[in-house]
Amino acid sequence: MAPSAMTRWTTSLSEAQPVPYWLDDPARPRPEPALTGPETCDLLVVGGGYSGLWTALVAKERDPGRDVVLLEGHEVGWAASGRNGGFCAASLTHGLANGLARWPDEIHRLEELGARNLDEIETAVTRHSLDCEFERTGEIDVATEEYQARELRAWYEETEGLGLAEGYEYLDAAAVRAQIDSPTFLGGLYDRRGVAMVNPAKLVWGLKRACLRLGVRIYEHTPALSLRTYGAGMAVRTPYGRVRARHVALGTNIFPNLVRRLRAYTVPVYDYALMTEPLSDAQLASIGWRNRQGLGDSANQFHYFRLSADNRVLWGGYDAIYPYGGRVRAEYDDRPETYAKLAGHFFTCFPQLEGVRFTHAWGGAIDTCSRFSAFFGTAHQGRVAYAAGYTGLGVGATRFGAEVMLDLLAGERTERTELEMVRRKPLPFPPEPFAWTGIALTKWSLARADAHGGRRNLWLRTMDRLGLGFDS
Repeated sequence: MAPSAMTRWTTSLSEAQPVPYWLDDPARPRPEPALTGPETCDLLVVGGGYSGLWTALVAKERDPGRDVVLLEGHEVGWAASGRNGGFCAASLTHGLANGLARWPDEIHRLEELGARNLDEIETAVTRHSLDCEFERTGEIDVATEEYQARELRAWYEETEGLGLAEGYEYLDAAAVRAQIDSPTFLGGLYDRRGVAMVNPAKLVWGLKRACLRLGVRIYEHTPALSLRTYGAGMAVRTPYGRVRARHVALGTNIFPNLVRRLRAYTVPVYDYALMTEPLSDAQLASIGWRNRQGLGDSANQFHYFRLSADNRVLWGGYDAIYPYGGRVRAEYDDRPETYAKLAGHFFTCFPQLEGVRFTHAWGGAIDTCSRFSAFFGTAHQGRVAYAAGYTGLGVGATRFGAEVMLDLLAGERTERTELEMVRRKPLPFPPEPFAWTGIALTKWSLARADAHGGRRNLWLRTMDRLGLGFDS
């Protein structure tokens, strides 16, 4: 990158605040008081992100008389649920390709359940008045290299032959640029119904309000410190109190699981994003984007981008940073070297927008597992259920995970609990230094594949055969 280009692009970051745009909102609700003293309930939910809030909400919808308590260690939605790109996807398997590779016998059922789950989210938005800027716009996977365009077309033809292409449309270069104009776009695959755009923080705050209205008792700034059996139920200790519950649902995702044996199944991957100032009408017209779809490119090191309600562009992805030892720390949320890289990529994609400035730049941890999609299970003789490992696609899939956890706690055999995806776990990550070394080698190999026409080296081919990977 030429020094003059670097200076021009980094100038766009001079006033960017290192805070998540979505959370920088004067309408952000005040936190609920912390738990002080003893508490009892039928169901205790640990974690105040999408996973925990959907679990609490669906539990009350299933049984309004159920006594539900939710604990959040900081503030509801402050972590991944308030920092993500706001892509609410129907896919439960981190995309159709991953699902088809791992569960070919179940993929039609998984796709049906995912589509139903997204419809149920849309219904919940209306029923509970979740003011979250929900837009059923769909998403386009764009090709920025000729080999990617060929692969997208071949993939579309394969899925069409399998009866899995309903709602999809292949776009050639002219067609994709008619939807959104970038000189880098050479083709695209348009999923017209399978993705909605949301304001992620407003979604989580709306879920909080809905839970409170239904009688869920929420305690914020109340970390769960330990979990143990207590008579016929469970007890969770907090800094100033304790909760006794018949059942516990764990929705802590990237944060250390209270069931210690599960901690090896996820690692934190830090992802980063930029948000521009609002585009003028002329700037927006210069790139088209009249249908407001979400977009993502097709490289291994990919970008995702979308419009906000006030026509800002969110531009994120590419770098996926794994800290040695899998530590989750606040200082990792800010990474200027990645922001500079992302700014350069943004103006390469949209040279028409040169001069636009970024107002916010931030990062956060994603809970990645080796199969890229969530895993589920129970502990303590079925009194505790968990779901984790959403790998960046949890905005929609966490509601399905909530249904699974509640089915498991009820001891019910359902269409969800009978899935192989639910019954089997991914392989855990190895201990250090092997985890860091393997992830570093995988990242290097993925970057090399992007630079060499998508050709995967021996390491990646071996990982493919073992069903292992690393992704954000």
